[in-house]
Parts: sequence; structure tokens; C-alpha cells
Amino acid sequence: MGRGQPSTKLLKGKEEDDYKKKMIHRDIERQRRKEMATLYAGLRSVIPLEYIKGKRATSDHMNGAVDYIKRLQMRITDLGAQRDDLIKKSNLRVPDSMSTSNGSSDNSSTLTSIVVHPCSAGGVEIVLSSCSSNNSTASTSFPLSRVLQVLLEQGLDIVSCAITKVNERAVLHTIQAEVADDPTGINCDQLQEEIKEIISSWNKDLHSL
Repeated sequence: MGRGQPSTKLLKGKEEDDYKKKMIHRDIERQRRKEMATLYAGLRSVIPLEYIKGKRATSDHMNGAVDYIKRLQMRITDLGAQRDDLIKKSNLRVPDSMSTSNGSSDNSSTLTSIVVHPCSAGGVEIVLSSCSSNNSTASTSFPLSRVLQVLLEQGLDIVSCAITKVNERAVLHTIQAEVADDPTGINCDQLQEEIKEIISSWNKDLHSL
């Protein structure tokens, strides 16, 4: 009987070790699943509803995320091509007829290209390419603050505003905005015309100085 006791103790000790290992593994697995659930929830929150509507399986959500990312990549490629085209236009020499009406070299006239289009994730993107007609930098001869003010007055939230200096006379402005209540309610054509009027009015005021 005495000889069997050590074996029994070893067996119980092994069972306890196995039990502890199982408990540790279970806790680790529970934590892993909790973290994965948090990650999936975060992923779903940034995917447009159209990609996951009516789909409940996680695998379907992952496929929807892949499709959404591919669409964004295509959109980025298209926007990059538009940006390059605007930069090329900005590099064109501004004709002498764009000089100020009073002939003063202190004032500067601006040749501006305006493109307004909807974003794939909702909202709108405004790309403005400005080029000054003299040696002054385009960034000082463009009414960016007035454009932003009009967007805010129309209920648009400014998401981002990037300014890219092409050269000493040309600047590329890229503005992204959205309407939280109804992103589809933005009329891009109307907005583009209003921005044109702002810039045209600003140029007239500048020439009158």
C-alpha cells in the first residue's frame, strides 16, 4: 500500500497541472475571441452599409471589407490621375490677358480650375488648382477661407483640407466635406457653380484695389 501512494500523488499532481493548463488556455482563448469581436466591430463600423446589408456571417463581412477596399483603391487611382491632370494644367503659362485690369504689378490675378465630385464613402471632394498671373505665389492669391466659409454655411462639415504647392505660382487645394444627415443631398454641379462665383467675385474685388 505504501508503495502506491507516491504514484497516486504524482497522478493527482499531473491532473492538477493539466487542469491549470486547460484553464489558462481557456482564458487565453476567451481573451482572443473578445479582442477579435472588438476588431470585427471596428471593421463593420467603417464599412458602408451597402457592402454588409443583409449579411450576418463574419466571413461575409470580411468579403465586404475586401470589396470596399478594392473600390477605394480604384477611387484613389482615379483621383491621382485627376490630380496629375490638374497639376499639368497648373504648370501651363498663364496668358498676359490674365493680368490685373489696372495694370499694377502689386495685384495678382488667379487662373483657377475647379472640380467637384462625390466621394465613394459619401460626401464631396473639391479640387481647386490655382495659378497666379505674376510672380506672387498662388497661395496668397486664392480665397480659400471664403470657399471654406461657404461650405460651412451650406451645412457641410470639413473633413480635410490639403494644400499642395506645385511650383512658385501654382497651388493645388483638395477639400473633402460631408453632410452628416444626408450625404446624398449634395448637388455637386450647383456647389461647383457657387465656388466659381466666389472666386470670380474675389478676383473682381482684387482688381478694384
